[in-house]
Amino acid sequence: AAEKMAELIERLADVDDEIGELFLMEETPTVEQLKAGIRRATVACNFVPVFMGSAFKNKGVQPLLNGVVDYLPSPDEKDNYALDLDDDEKEVKIKCNSDEPLVALAFKLEEGKFGQLTYMRVYQGSLKRGMNIINVNSGKKIKVPRIVRMHSDDMEDIESAGAGEVVAMFGIECSSMDSFTDGANLAMTSMFVPEPVMSISVTPDKKSNSANFGKALAKFGKEDPTLRISTDPISKQTILAGMGELHLEVYIERMKREYDVHCETGRPSVNYKESIAMKKEFTYLHKKQTGGSGQYAKVIGYVEPLEEDAEETFEFDNQCVGTNVPPEYYPSCEKGAQDAAKKGGLIGMEVSGVRVVLQDGAAHAVDSSDMAFRYAMAQAVREAMGAANPSILEPIMKLDVVAPMEFQGSIVSGLTRRMGLIQNSTNQDDNVVIEADVPLAQMFGYSTDIRSITQGKGEFTMEYKMHQAVPRDQQSTLIKNFKEQEEQNAA
Repeated sequence: AAEKMAELIERLADVDDEIGELFLMEETPTVEQLKAGIRRATVACNFVPVFMGSAFKNKGVQPLLNGVVDYLPSPDEKDNYALDLDDDEKEVKIKCNSDEPLVALAFKLEEGKFGQLTYMRVYQGSLKRGMNIINVNSGKKIKVPRIVRMHSDDMEDIESAGAGEVVAMFGIECSSMDSFTDGANLAMTSMFVPEPVMSISVTPDKKSNSANFGKALAKFGKEDPTLRISTDPISKQTILAGMGELHLEVYIERMKREYDVHCETGRPSVNYKESIAMKKEFTYLHKKQTGGSGQYAKVIGYVEPLEEDAEETFEFDNQCVGTNVPPEYYPSCEKGAQDAAKKGGLIGMEVSGVRVVLQDGAAHAVDSSDMAFRYAMAQAVREAMGAANPSILEPIMKLDVVAPMEFQGSIVSGLTRRMGLIQNSTNQDDNVVIEADVPLAQMFGYSTDIRSITQGKGEFTMEYKMHQAVPRDQQSTLIKNFKEQEEQNAA
């Protein structure tokens, strides 16, 4: 014990000046001085106290709770920032003061016997029963029906909660990580939700589980904004789209564990995109005459790739001068361009990184209409993109692998076989940390592979980085597979 106490003081002396001075003077700090030093270093994020225990036998639980009180910061010691949605999500410091305007965050949802229980952290202001609050994410105005303070499974009804408190509410329809205010347009989390990069089809193994299957998906969709749930229009299958293989596996496992729903899953599919590599001009005339008024629209312009650092993935630029294309048809032209971008000509995926410029055109006094210009623009853009050296983009993932150093060679060769590009390799104690960029399509089954290579000692994390053009041979294979699938669906 004395040896471990000496080690604790030595480690703490490296990150806290007061304990460091006592250590240099070879004085032993008191328990109060140690606690104060640990708290200062922990609040400054320079030190992490670790407690050992077991909830099963209720061992070490009380020291852990004492540690929370002794070492973790109180709400007014931590600087918190909200995002001003009226000023391009600029950070705004909020005050842990109950007299300020309300800013709160719903951080957890739970299905209880009285309906959805929403756990709320009040960052600023006060939350009172009966007051009107606004869900910043949805814009809905809500009256607070009931506030409770949770003590494990017991609930204590309260009238109000001040800044820094964590409470729960009933009767609030919202999603996890929604922000609430009493009028200010501030959010505690960014409104930006990344696009999913992988999807799988899921079906309950028994029809009798359909009700629980639907409940599970509804709950998961509220909890996690990065999980997208949709129905395939052709096969009518339910599609789960998320941020990777592990992300989707977790929800399949939760359905089994929490709702007793066993699911049959289809092979994961990668969310490819399409783009172009060169500028291409277009001139398209849509002219159709039947009985009565016909259809007439002419559009002139060009398509070109966007800059690599552009924030938008698709851009429509109206450069028309004069009234050759009447101004009332401009929105229809933009909608037509967006229609063309929803489904590319190579494998039917969304088009990204393209700017469409409308320069001129022509209209007919009788036959022109919104529908005619929308159709003409969609066809013009499709034909132009098809002649602008189109390419297929695949998601590239940023991969971090941590494993013992003796497995470094096997890991690197394994990533190379998966078309990975090693970016960095560093040593961390007895482990090696390998950073690589790997195509998502090559990452299926990697969790099993890494366990096998490292004898269960390695682990990895993966996050989306960017979309990048696939090699030409892979592009040809993808196009061939898409055409075969289209023929099967048509048959």
